[in-house]
Amino acid sequence: MLRKVSNFFTEYKQFGLVVISLIAAAGLYLAGLYTAANWLLAIAALLNLIPLVWGMIQDIRVGTYGVDILAATAILAAVLYGEYLTAMVIVLMLTGGESLEDYAEKRAQTELTDLLKRAPTKAHLLKAGKQKDIKVSEVKVNDKLIIKPGEVVPVDAIIISGTTSLDESSITGESLPVTKNENDQILSGSVNIDGVLTVKATQTAKNSQYQQIVQLVKTATASKSPFVRVADRYSVPFTLFAFTVAIGAWAISGDSLRFLQVLVVATPCPLILAAPIALISGMSRAAKNGIIAKKSSALEKLAEIKTIGFDKTGTLTKGQPVVSKITSYGKYKNDDIIQYAATLESKSNHILAKAITDEATKRNLKTKKTKHISELAGLGLKASISGQSVLVGRYNLLEQEHVNFPAKFNRSSIQSTSALVAINGQLAGVINFEDEIRSEAKTTLRLLKNLGIKNLLMVTGDNSKTAQKIASKLGITDVVSEALPADKIRAIEDVKHPPVAFVGDGVNDAPVLASADVGIALGAKGSTAASESADVVIMVDDVSKVESAVHISKRTLYIAKQSIFIGIGLSVVLMAIFATGRFKPVYGAALQEVVDIVVILNALRAHGSWKKPKIKTAKPQPATA
Repeated sequence: MLRKVSNFFTEYKQFGLVVISLIAAAGLYLAGLYTAANWLLAIAALLNLIPLVWGMIQDIRVGTYGVDILAATAILAAVLYGEYLTAMVIVLMLTGGESLEDYAEKRAQTELTDLLKRAPTKAHLLKAGKQKDIKVSEVKVNDKLIIKPGEVVPVDAIIISGTTSLDESSITGESLPVTKNENDQILSGSVNIDGVLTVKATQTAKNSQYQQIVQLVKTATASKSPFVRVADRYSVPFTLFAFTVAIGAWAISGDSLRFLQVLVVATPCPLILAAPIALISGMSRAAKNGIIAKKSSALEKLAEIKTIGFDKTGTLTKGQPVVSKITSYGKYKNDDIIQYAATLESKSNHILAKAITDEATKRNLKTKKTKHISELAGLGLKASISGQSVLVGRYNLLEQEHVNFPAKFNRSSIQSTSALVAINGQLAGVINFEDEIRSEAKTTLRLLKNLGIKNLLMVTGDNSKTAQKIASKLGITDVVSEALPADKIRAIEDVKHPPVAFVGDGVNDAPVLASADVGIALGAKGSTAASESADVVIMVDDVSKVESAVHISKRTLYIAKQSIFIGIGLSVVLMAIFATGRFKPVYGAALQEVVDIVVILNALRAHGSWKKPKIKTAKPQPATA
């Protein structure tokens, strides 16, 4: 118990000294030593006034004005009028409010700082069949590592062998375990639940996902929102009003004590506490939902957004091609085309290869045995299957190999991403691909409009035909296609309904993310450059979190403003009551402390539930391009 008390006074020294002074003064009063008690309270009040006045002077020097002038005037007036206990109650209110604010901030930042505590420190290196423990910072790309059950994944990696369930809640916000198998990518910071994994490092610790999140957390917790300055702007008219009421009460009654009685209840810590506590609570709530706001000002700006621009590939779409159409010729069927193509592509790492093998898996088609397989860089693959010569690749490859094309084959129907399959010198079929629209995209856009977003814009480097096709399915009418990075910046500068947020995930989105009023990066597996340029990073690969971010920001700003006005309103009511002179100043000081607590508790509502986030998000609905 004594240790806890000691730790408390060590952490909140000024507040602790104020409490000790009041306890000592109470003891002196009980002993009948009134003069000594009054001297103690007066000295303690004036000593606590020094840092308050010094901070006020520093603020004035940089051109900012706050409510500290009211508190300082009330403390000084109380001492001059001999109301020493009143002066100390005001000091108790200020120091206690600051201590409570500090406690509230730490409570609100729990989810953010948890990441720092869980940072992995060592890794099990597998070399020449032997296991050796090394520092995480020493892991190199392509190193083989062992990850045991219960351990945190030290670096981003790919599974070589083993199957497990991973807890990715600290990375993506997903509460359910995720099953991972061979060849699956795993992110640092995930917790290995039940299997022994052999993995190959794909990033160093410094460049891994976990350390990127930690860096974002450090940026977020060190930030200070300009909304606090907005609260100070409210304080200017409030201060003038308070002095007007105090001087008026003195002038009308002829009793100078009225001046003190009014100022005591016009020392609103609410103006100082409300905005930062609400914004930090909102940041914490966002973090629990897999949304990292680098600065609390990002939430304030996001709440005012009228237009949101989206990149197409990887943002509104999955950024992963899928088989959209198969055309077969001669005696071959669609399944034959996919089976032959998958047999060759199963040996390739090309992005289209996965789409083909996935389609074969979906159709329950097994690959065949191959001989003499070879890859022709930039063109395709060639192999022998069951004595037949098979080609899979671009049109240029088939031309180069003198493949015969049937009469009904239309060259203009071939897309840049099409894969052609030739068997024994004859075109057997064509496989077309498309980028699949995210299942949650359409619902997300609708919900954003419900939140007051006036304009939705799609800006993409893709061709006009493809862009318009995707936009029409999503209900977006404002489209800018074939846009280079500079064109994307111009596109958001020309919108009719500013301010503007932009959502992207690639390196080419980094400039526009930095230029937008609020840049939002889908950063779970996206470009580091995009994440670094953005104001808000969504750690889960889910565009519906954009709607969650806007919802949280609007709720947070609403509660911040509400808390400020509750504090002002209650203070004004108390000023009117105490201007009558019927109540002692010490009662006003005590009531103002109650107002502070009410405002702080209201501001903490921006956090939502402390146990489990309950935030309205878009429900996934099937939709493909």
